[in-house]
Amino acid sequence: MEQLTNGKAEPAQLTGGTARLADPPGGSAAEEEKRRALRKMKLVALSFLIGASVIFLVTSWGLAQGWPNWVEYVRAAAEAGMVGALADWFAVTALFRHPLGIKIPHTAIIPHKKDVLGNSLGDFVGANFLSESVVRDKLKRVGVARRLGEWLAQPDNAERASHEIANAMRAAVKVLRDEDVQAILEQTIVRRVVGPPWGPPLGKVLAGIFADGSHHKLVDLMCDRAYEWVRDNHSTMLRVVSDRAPTWSPKFVDEMLADKVYGEVLSFAWAVKTDVNHPMRLTLDKFLGEFAQDLQTDPDVMARAEQVKSQVIQHGEVQKLIGTAWASMKEMLLAAAEDPSSELRKRMREGLRSVGQRLIDDDSMRTKVDGWLEGAAAYLVTHYSREITTIITDTVERWDAEETSRKIELQVGRDLQFIRINGTVVGALAGLAIYSVAHLLF
Repeated sequence: MEQLTNGKAEPAQLTGGTARLADPPGGSAAEEEKRRALRKMKLVALSFLIGASVIFLVTSWGLAQGWPNWVEYVRAAAEAGMVGALADWFAVTALFRHPLGIKIPHTAIIPHKKDVLGNSLGDFVGANFLSESVVRDKLKRVGVARRLGEWLAQPDNAERASHEIANAMRAAVKVLRDEDVQAILEQTIVRRVVGPPWGPPLGKVLAGIFADGSHHKLVDLMCDRAYEWVRDNHSTMLRVVSDRAPTWSPKFVDEMLADKVYGEVLSFAWAVKTDVNHPMRLTLDKFLGEFAQDLQTDPDVMARAEQVKSQVIQHGEVQKLIGTAWASMKEMLLAAAEDPSSELRKRMREGLRSVGQRLIDDDSMRTKVDGWLEGAAAYLVTHYSREITTIITDTVERWDAEETSRKIELQVGRDLQFIRINGTVVGALAGLAIYSVAHLLF
């Protein structure tokens, strides 16, 4: 049951009547440590069997040589210990392979029943861990919302969460292909803006603006700029009048007429600028109100608005702006996400801390969040528990039977070797007790 390699005894697996060394070292350091521990425990269990066998042989020889009768008790204990050790070796080995390579019924249980065990494990997990009542009860006792709030309320944790969110945002932005995003922007946003007619909604907005007088500041600005232009362009006015005067008109007459025209225009511009009830302003208000109404009701005006819309959208600068919108947005997002001092990161941290504090202080909000989490988890386990447990069953089905057996033995085999040790000890004690009772009674 063992063979020597490089002068050291190593446990062996009995397959097909011949000894085969355990798998060579490999895998992770943890697996290698478990493999060494398993070999050690197999050697210990084997030493108990060998010890009982040696004692049995020695005591049998001694009794044949006339040793005292009490040696019979020792032989009976050793004999029962051998039987117990062999029986438990058979039981433990039968879980993982055919003992001695002999295909005895109901042996090599794990390799043969791998799929059944996987299905049973999946059903067990689904029934005991993925039921709605279990999930709701666990989440209710955990108090996820309060714990999350206490965690987020800490400045360091809020910084860490904001950093991770920024990393996720940066990764998502980098993964997206610019041409794909650009196509989506053009197909969704631009078409939604261009598709509907602009006239009626624009007219409605303008009508509201004109009705409450919000446009007056713009009119004031235009009047101010008009007055300033007239005031600062006296020479331009003179030149315009001179250019349009008859050739036979004397120059001084042209200058006098230009001064007169300039003075009248300047006075008119000043009056419009300073008098909020000037007829020019009132006429402009009336015109704007009628224009807003025409945008909503006049087919000709609405058609012209659509023409203007098409011209604006098709303008080269507008097309360029649409084409570079995502590039600019992407650059801004990446810069903001990478800079811990950016406004985005600051607001993210403050928002997370604020949410955390509210989860601590606000019972109603905390109850709502817990309810949402419980409902979401219950929905998942109610509708998708089968898909979740299928991960277990499908994974087990894909495993190689021998490899599965080897891995399970690696995880629990060391503890199972204690069964062999206990079988040797308990068997010896039981044999001693049975022999003693039989000897006393008979």
